[in-house]
Amino acid sequence: MKYSIAFRTIVFKEIRRFTRIWPQTLLPPAITTSLYFLIFGTLIGERIGDIKGASYMTYIVPGVILMSVISHSYANVVSSFYSTKFQKHIEEILVAPVPNWVILAGYVCGGVARGLLVGMVVTSISLLFTEIPVNNIWIALAVVLLTSTLFALAGFINAVFADSFDAISIIPNFVLTPLSYLGGVFYSVSMLPEIWQKISLGNPILYMINAFRYGLIGITDVDIQFAFAITGGFILLLIIFNLYLLHKGVGIKN
Repeated sequence: MKYSIAFRTIVFKEIRRFTRIWPQTLLPPAITTSLYFLIFGTLIGERIGDIKGASYMTYIVPGVILMSVISHSYANVVSSFYSTKFQKHIEEILVAPVPNWVILAGYVCGGVARGLLVGMVVTSISLLFTEIPVNNIWIALAVVLLTSTLFALAGFINAVFADSFDAISIIPNFVLTPLSYLGGVFYSVSMLPEIWQKISLGNPILYMINAFRYGLIGITDVDIQFAFAITGGFILLLIIFNLYLLHKGVGIKN
């Protein structure tokens, strides 16, 4: 492949970046996950009981895993690419004979690598609290890979437009976190009043979490094919938009 060296270099740099500071990138999700399972799964879950035939602990595991994948895939790309802009390393990439799609693919793959690694850590922690009866491993793997890719692409957009370190924390804090918590991580949307069920259907993360939950424990509130269509559609749109931003040099060449 003509640009394989450039692609591998970016991916290696990204993976090396977050593994080198693993106490900041891999340890916190393990601690946070343990607290989720202790508080929500053990203490509160005993009072809630089963949801659609699954224990509350088992029911929340897929959502907690995917929520971690989403946040870390996004965070890795937005922080890394903005740091490249801030430290003026971006000029070295721009003057190199490397097409925009290789730059985008390298950073996205780095974000996906961190998201999947965090997902493995969270899954390992969850197995200490409950068993996961895998319903369809291929659906589960496809969902987590597509979701990680989607939010890595979204993180790239945030990094392109960000003009300060404060700007890269606005979307995660005020958009991603609320949408994740309201995406059915800790509850089934069927438990909500009808009006809130309809409102929840406008949250794309709801479809991803439910598709992943179906792959792991066979329970879902949405149509799986529709969930894949939404995720794939968003990925395609974000790829096109990111390549357009790189081509125009938005937030990079000014």
